[in-house]
Amino acid sequence: MKKDICPGCEKEAEIEMVSALEDIEVRGEPIKVEVEYYKCRDCGEEFLDLNSKKDPLAEAYRIYRQRHCMVQPEEIRKFRKRYGLTQTELSKLLGWGGATLSRYENGALQDDTHETALRLAMEPRNLHELVRSKPEALGPEKRKDLIEVLASEREAAFSFTREFEDRFGNYEPTEFSGYRRLDIRKLFNAILFFCKAGVFTTKLNKLLFYADFKHFKDESVSITGARYLCFQYGPVPEHYDYYLADLIDERALRVEEVIFEKDGVEIAGTRHYSAKDPDLNYFDNTELESLLFVEKHFRNVGAGDISEISHKEVCYANTPTGEPISYKLALQLSV
Repeated sequence: MKKDICPGCEKEAEIEMVSALEDIEVRGEPIKVEVEYYKCRDCGEEFLDLNSKKDPLAEAYRIYRQRHCMVQPEEIRKFRKRYGLTQTELSKLLGWGGATLSRYENGALQDDTHETALRLAMEPRNLHELVRSKPEALGPEKRKDLIEVLASEREAAFSFTREFEDRFGNYEPTEFSGYRRLDIRKLFNAILFFCKAGVFTTKLNKLLFYADFKHFKDESVSITGARYLCFQYGPVPEHYDYYLADLIDERALRVEEVIFEKDGVEIAGTRHYSAKDPDLNYFDNTELESLLFVEKHFRNVGAGDISEISHKEVCYANTPTGEPISYKLALQLSV
């Protein structure tokens, strides 16, 4: 409680800080955010605190970006500084006006076209092509150094991918892989996609399963080429623990150990968060549709519930424990 000038009374009065959840509409989608305002004890007038550090609209934009797996302002700044690019240089590479990038870094909500351009540019192989194709955007020396750095990153990524595919994907494309060879880039980026808002290991495995099997049901081919095994808590990608461990080692994922109580017993769980953005450029339109559908369909479903749902799938129920699940049974998938 403090004394200040009330715009309703037009005099000094006792006012109190009040906070409430309110809906702010962002591109037709209502988003609940906490709004702080003052309330006059004398006349009941409510008015915003113009000096508050909390910006409800900025918070609504942040939540909207998170829901739709969009790049956040600090991620743009971090990416730009990682490669030593100024706002002007990156704007030239993207073909944008001078003020556009600055607005996005300061919290403005990017449109879909610019979001796609940003995501593509943040992938080393695409940034490498931009730098090569637009020599006027950078000084000669800086351009040369950046091309060398990006070429090295591309080579390292290629070697890493081949190693995993040779080690874990040494199988023919059959009904157990969705008639596709293991594509480690798609698998890893699908993991990063589903971990944007944080997800427990059990739920992550089910989301990957549903994305691959949903796509097979619709398009007769899987997304990642991963094989899924019938385990106690539902379908899991073969060798999933190796994939998660490597993404953690590469600092693409971060983990949070969570202790919660179930039936009076304390249980430890691991929640995974993406530490880098997924490169959605690896997926075609139908694959992206499957990923987005599964993420939205199970967004508010907990790990235990999605595990129970997966147990009811015909493909899981008809597969012996420890054996690979046939994608042919995806035709009877519940989603």
